[in-house]
Amino acid sequence: QVQLVESGGGLVQAGDSLRLSCAASGRTFSLNAVAWFRQATGKEREYVSGLSWSGFHRWYADSVKDRFTISRDNAKNTVYLQMDSLKPEDTAIYYCAARMSFGVADSTPNSWTYWGQGTQVIVSS
Repeated sequence: QVQLVESGGGLVQAGDSLRLSCAASGRTFSLNAVAWFRQATGKEREYVSGLSWSGFHRWYADSVKDRFTISRDNAKNTVYLQMDSLKPEDTAIYYCAARMSFGVADSTPNSWTYWGQGTQVIVSS
């Protein structure tokens, strides 16, 4: 089993930055991909960005490309999502997900095995 715990959400103004963290524990050696999803009120869960556990492959949704950066600290087994130039439409609960299979660009939530509890991001205009 793998446990994921997100942190770093909060209330910010448009144009501000936030860094989300996802701490992984348990059988992390079995993982090959990790991703961030988000879900706004009344909307479906949406893929944001993915990273291979090796750190070599990254993918971003068009809506966040050039504003968000995904990265990983190997020593801490923690994945980050640096979010710059935030917009009100970025408001959502952000979830960390992980899985044993490859495919960092897989945007289908049901394809991901492990999930964190989510962290709320609110961007005011």
